[in-house]
This record gives sequence, structure tokens and C-alpha cells, in this order.
Amino acid sequence: MKLSQFQFDLPLNLIAQHPTKKREDARMMVVHRQTGQMENKNFRDILDYFDDKDVFVVNNTKVFPARMYGRKEKTGAKIEVFLLRELNKQNRLWDVIVDPARKIRVGNKLYFGENEELVAEVIDNTTSRGRTIRFLWEGSEDAFKAQLEALGETPLPKYIKRKPDDDDKERYQTVYAKHEGAVAAPTAGLHFSRELIKRLEIKGIRFAEVTLHTGLGTFRPIEVEDLSKHKMDAEYYHIDDAACRVVNKAKEGNRRICSIGTTTMRAMESSFTAQKLLKSSEGWTNTFIHPPYDFNIANALVTNFHLPKTSLMIMTSAFAGYELTIEAYKKAIKDKYRFFSYGDALLII
Repeated sequence: MKLSQFQFDLPLNLIAQHPTKKREDARMMVVHRQTGQMENKNFRDILDYFDDKDVFVVNNTKVFPARMYGRKEKTGAKIEVFLLRELNKQNRLWDVIVDPARKIRVGNKLYFGENEELVAEVIDNTTSRGRTIRFLWEGSEDAFKAQLEALGETPLPKYIKRKPDDDDKERYQTVYAKHEGAVAAPTAGLHFSRELIKRLEIKGIRFAEVTLHTGLGTFRPIEVEDLSKHKMDAEYYHIDDAACRVVNKAKEGNRRICSIGTTTMRAMESSFTAQKLLKSSEGWTNTFIHPPYDFNIANALVTNFHLPKTSLMIMTSAFAGYELTIEAYKKAIKDKYRFFSYGDALLII
């Protein structure tokens, strides 16, 4: 398929700038793959579509305050530094993106905080905007992490046109987030409150947790028209035995297995057996799912409404079917659903 087939025009007023007052108050469009039927619901209605012994698979990655603002030595120019991942804990080496990149060269020092609490040195260029930096920190690991926490801010996507506030620290994070390492929230999971999870569990629905640390690879623009030629940046994932037991028992019982989000789906599609059972493993995945694709584990998907021409929208269409996905997006615009990270949900069954 071609990238241009995933272009659509979205009115700017449909880009959600804030989360709903309560997590499960978000709207939810339900799309039935077999019949093409579409329903307008609220997320709390997800209870009605699943039964005892069905399984929800969630991504328990935790977002860290990845966006920092620093000053360049000598000139004092303001620099945005977006932390992507820690390369070496002992040497405090980090893979980052800097903006404006043209001003930042190897050997430059960057100062963070009112009193220059943190200093970093640029030691390598990785891409046009990418750099490797080393934090010059003599203290303990805990104290270093505390400084990053204090000086960094919640990495809201750029299309949210406001500064992050204290509310975002909680709301741009799933209630089941555990393992820190993501630079973007697995947004399908943002709709679950603790109360809704409890109600689902009372109904007999099981939860399995996997980890995939969402990196910028998920959001990097696709620059090739032929989708088969696109290369995803690798992201770390981990699937343990406990998750496999829950998922595989449900598979063998022909139960419904719902992937909560595209990152969860990518993790599962990176680790399955010849019998199409989930397999425990960890490592780095650059799996890019685009139509046509035969899914191995999940038979239901919760996701948000995504940006045009992104790997997320393309994976959604691989699962629901291209024509049905385009129809769902047209209906979402017509019915004024809220789009992107803080937007509404799409359940495909």
C-alpha cells in the first residue's frame, strides 16, 4: 500500500488539548469488522463487549519527564533537549534530540536549571537532530534521577498547544504504569480508571501486562511512499511468562483477546510461536505492521484516533481493514470525536 492513501484533513478544533474530566468519560466508537457496523458509545461501555475469561493485554510502560530546557555555554541560547533513552547508566550517556540542532555541536556544554544543577556535554552526532550527551554528575544514581525529575517536564506531543501542568503528570500516564522508559504514553490505556478495571475484573475479564517503551520510532514521520520500504526505529519490549500463561489459556479457550493499544500489539507481534501462542522474550523490536497483515495473538483492539500517515493509523487499518478504517475516520470527523493522545477511543472487534 501507499503512504498517500492514509492522508486525511482534520479540523484543528478536533485535536484534544486536555483529557476528559474522568478517564472513562471519553467517547468510544465501536467498529465491528465482520458487519461493518459502527456504534457511538462511551469508554465505560467497553464492559458490554467482553465476557468472563476474555483478556485485556496492556502496556505497563511508564512515561518519564523527557523534555528538558537548557542553555548553551557562552551564548546562553535556549535549547530544548528531548531525552530518548539512557545508553549507559554508569557513564550517564543519553541518546537525545536537540532543537535547534544547528547550534549544537560535539564538545558543546549544556546547562540545565536556574542554578545550573545539571551540566551535559555533547559527545556525538547521531542524526540531523540527534545527539549523544553525557551528564557530568558526581552524585548518586537516585540523586541524578531526582534532578531529571525536577528539571524535566511531561513530554506532551507538540500538537497539544500548551505547557504541561501538574494534572498532566497524572493524566499522561496509565493507572497501571510500572516500568519507566517511555517518552510517550500508550494512549489507548489512558481511558482506564482503577474503578473501571475493578468492574471489568468483577465481570471475569483477566488482565495481562507486557512492556514496550514507546520511543520516537513510533512517531517518526514515514518518508517513503511504498510502505514496505519503511524502517521503524527499534524499541525495547519485554513479555514475561505470567502474561503468556494468561493470554495462551484464553487463546486455547477461544476467548477474546483485546490489545490495549498499538504498542501492546507490536510487542505481541514481535514474540509468538509457530502455533500462534504468545512467547516470553525481551529485546528490541522494529516490527512495522501494515496491510496486508495476518495478526497472530489479539482479535480485538482498542486504540485512539491517530495522525494522518502514521504507523499507528496504518496498523489500525491492517487490523480493521483499509476501507473500514477510512470510513471510521470519516465518521469520527463528522461526529466530532476528539483526536490524538488526549482524544477518544476506537474499539475494533
